[in-house]
Amino acid sequence: MEFLLRLGGRLASRYALLVALLVLLGAGFAYVAGLDADSREELLYRVQELLPIFMFLTLGVLLFSGYPVAFILGGLALLFGVLGFFLGAFKLVQFFNFVPRIWGQAAENLVLVAIPTFIFMGVMMERSGIAQDLLYCVQVLLKRVPGALALGVTIMGTILAAMTGIIGASVTMMTALALPTMMKQGYSHALACGTIAAAGTLGILIPPSIMLIVYAAASGVSIVRLYAGALFPGLVLAGLYLVYIIARSILQPSIAPRIADHEVGDYSFGQLIWMLATSFLPLAVLILCVLGAILFGFATPSEAAAVGALGGLGLAVAYRALTWQRLKESVYLTVRTSAMVCWLFVGSWTFSSVFSYLGGEQIITEFVTGLDISPLMFLILAQIIIFLLGWPLEWSEIIIIFVPIFLPLLPHFGIDPLFFGILVALNLQTSFLTPPMAMSAYYLKGIAPPHVQLVQIFRGCLPYLALVFLSMVVLYVFPDIVFWLPSVFYGR
Repeated sequence: MEFLLRLGGRLASRYALLVALLVLLGAGFAYVAGLDADSREELLYRVQELLPIFMFLTLGVLLFSGYPVAFILGGLALLFGVLGFFLGAFKLVQFFNFVPRIWGQAAENLVLVAIPTFIFMGVMMERSGIAQDLLYCVQVLLKRVPGALALGVTIMGTILAAMTGIIGASVTMMTALALPTMMKQGYSHALACGTIAAAGTLGILIPPSIMLIVYAAASGVSIVRLYAGALFPGLVLAGLYLVYIIARSILQPSIAPRIADHEVGDYSFGQLIWMLATSFLPLAVLILCVLGAILFGFATPSEAAAVGALGGLGLAVAYRALTWQRLKESVYLTVRTSAMVCWLFVGSWTFSSVFSYLGGEQIITEFVTGLDISPLMFLILAQIIIFLLGWPLEWSEIIIIFVPIFLPLLPHFGIDPLFFGILVALNLQTSFLTPPMAMSAYYLKGIAPPHVQLVQIFRGCLPYLALVFLSMVVLYVFPDIVFWLPSVFYGR
């Protein structure tokens, strides 16, 4: 008897939500059945109108449940598609239309082919050991400049962004290499941690950014034009970081002491040239080969990414850092990340298709266009929403799920999707630096010394957040920063 009672208790606790849902559905059915024909038809019409809104609100709630987002999207599409069928707002045959759409937009999308190879190139760069030599070389060259260590971290982060595009790898690698040295030199914890977190996040914007590839697949914008348009904004943001570090180091020398001569030593001109040739030159050649081939039209992004992956493998061999275990780890991380992105696309396109069939896209379009706002106000509103979404969500979920909601509205406001994509990429820098989901801060905290507190990391990130917002204003005031290079290479 005791066993049966415990079993009944477990079943009751496990299926309580399902039982409650069935009771509510039964009560709702009984209520509808008791209405007269005209009231029932009016209620059905109202529910059909509200169904896409309920679908979107349910998504917002379930995103905080911890379940895989791709399966949440697919499950909601199936659930609300069936509900729409019973309410007369959806035809089940539409589900069969999703297969060719997913196949045509995901499986046959040549832009997405570049994702695995770019990820593999970045992972191999992270494991090649070349970053340590590069950081030391930059420190030697900048040792007379105020804030030399922080400047070296920012420069290295910019170069790694053009190589890896993987935020977690860049932040953890620079934390392990630079943070102990910066703390030994007496750097402020906030400045050191903020610099590492901000510099490691540049990979989301500077080509070959994985985020830009995903945006290109979601928006239909040429990835080549996106890469050309993102190059100067990425360098502008990195330049603002450098100016801030130098100014802060001059105004408050105590938070960024100069490098002592005995820390780096004295090198002759020939030795400096050799250091550059062995640390900076290989990376520069590989970056120029990959990005140059894409921008000048010598190769497609997927072909250039394959060359970059081979180059990364070659550098790992040259630096004697390639082992069977590291190769397995690199392949595993590449496959896992690529599978995550592809499943997100499958779930997102299924969700967006059902949402559109139920009339959700029309509701959003009519609501926004009915506000009678200017293009500037629309841009500000969209960027505020994306900024707020960056608190609980990752960039991939924002790009694949929420950004496509704004894309159909861009022609109404006369906004170029290329410009909008670069603004989004800049904005998403903040999602890695603002709590509660400041992933760069958590990556850093994970391997930082115990006495480095999370509040110090967040405090150090705040000035860089302000610089990100400043760079967005600069881009709006001077849009040619985005459009000049694509127009030179490919015309308007």
